[in-house]
Parts: sequence; structure tokens; C-alpha cells
Amino acid sequence: MKFIVCLKQVPETESVKIDEKTGTLMRTGVKGITNPYDLYALEAALKLKEVYDGKIIAISMGPPQAEESLREAISYGADEAILLSDRLFAGADTLATSYTLAQVIRKIGNFDLVLCGKEAIDGNTAQVGPQLAQRLSLPYVAYVRKIGIEEGKIIVERALEDGSQTLVLPLPALVTVVKEIGEPRLPSIRGKMQAKKAHIPIWEAKDISAIPEKIGLTGSATRVIKIFSPPLREKRGIISGTVEEQAKKLLSHLQTQGILKSGN
Repeated sequence: MKFIVCLKQVPETESVKIDEKTGTLMRTGVKGITNPYDLYALEAALKLKEVYDGKIIAISMGPPQAEESLREAISYGADEAILLSDRLFAGADTLATSYTLAQVIRKIGNFDLVLCGKEAIDGNTAQVGPQLAQRLSLPYVAYVRKIGIEEGKIIVERALEDGSQTLVLPLPALVTVVKEIGEPRLPSIRGKMQAKKAHIPIWEAKDISAIPEKIGLTGSATRVIKIFSPPLREKRGIISGTVEEQAKKLLSHLQTQGILKSGN
């Protein structure tokens, strides 16, 4: 079987910086990490490979430094990795990103299952997975926490707010997974050695026969005008004392602030 895992390198939360002039995220010189939800997708693929055998191909679209995430994937157990890196891909929204990923997956061909994290922590849109499934005309399930394969079909358990749902899909298919799928394993020493010497090809727009009008900023239906940090809220206070004392102090504070009127 052939499993394709989509990975994205995102800025480390503590390293996020905003360019005050352009109102966009500063990525140059900012430490990147593999999107945590994508590591759950990789773990799901590794578990399936252990049971059903096959090959795992990790793919990622991003600047050259995104190669770090792909080498990390190989250290965990991915067999191959492909980096999509081209200046023409810059500025892509989810629509352009899903198109680009679909093009590379079509080029890879003969796959059984595409796995993605439920969302990326730098955007939280959860749109790329569904859009990618639509572009590839694949059956799709989101928020998957269990996967099994039987007679050319996958049996998945989908997490819902009030329980779960079991679905059966024909292969090939695409799923986005949640963290309940299983905690990512630690890479082995052998895996780290393989990752260091692994050859990771870099594919540009021309290599995947991408239509220029559908990639990068040009192919994006949305654009980020400005990113900004929310203004700091007023200082918070802690009310101490017994329950009765806390209640009186809170009531007094609300009245002082004009939120409540005396006698209410």
C-alpha cells in the first residue's frame, strides 16, 4: 500500500514575529516546527504500515527550510519525502495550496490513502484537507481518530462533539486526523541516521505541470491584508477570602466599574 502524508512547517509559537510595516508574519530567521497535527497524521500512517505493509511518502510545500520537517518525518519512519519549493508558490492561501498538493499527488500516482492533520496551527482554517479531497475526487472524512483497512476499504471512527461515527470508505481516500489517533513516537537512532543521508528531491512548479494562474498569490482567492496582536486587556485581579467575602468584593468591584448598579 502507498500512504501519502501532507506536512507543513509552521513558525514555533514562541518565535512568532509580525512585521509592523507590512502587517505579515516574519518567517526569515524564525524557527520552524512541523505542524503538530501533521505529526499525528504521520503516526497514523506508520501504524497502518506496520499492520498492512507498504510505503509512506511525506510531502510538504514551503521554503527550503521546510526540508527539516521532511527529514524529521523520515527519522520517524517515512520511506520517502518530496519538497515543493518555488518562489511561484509564495503567498498561497488554502485554495492555491490544495491545488499545488493535488498536482504533486497526481504525479506520485497509485496511492491508497492521503493523510493530513485536521488543521495547521498558524492558520486554523482546516480547509486544505477537504479542498484537496475535492480536487482529487476522493471520498473524505474529517476528525478521524481510528483507521482500519479491510478488503480494499477503510473503516474509520470519526470524533464528534457528542460521541463518534463509524464510516466505511472505498480506497483511495483522504482523511484528516485528530490527536486521539495516537501520540507521535520518538525517532530511532537508525531513523535519524537515515534522515541525515536521505535524498529529498525539490520539485518546482514546472515539475508538477502547475498552471501559473492557480498557484501562489496569483491563484489565491483570499489575501492576508494585515496580522496584528490583540491589544492588551486591563490588568486582572485575584479576589481572596472566604466565598462570602469574595462575593462581596466582586459585587463592590462591579458596582465601582458601573457594570452593576446598587440595588441590582
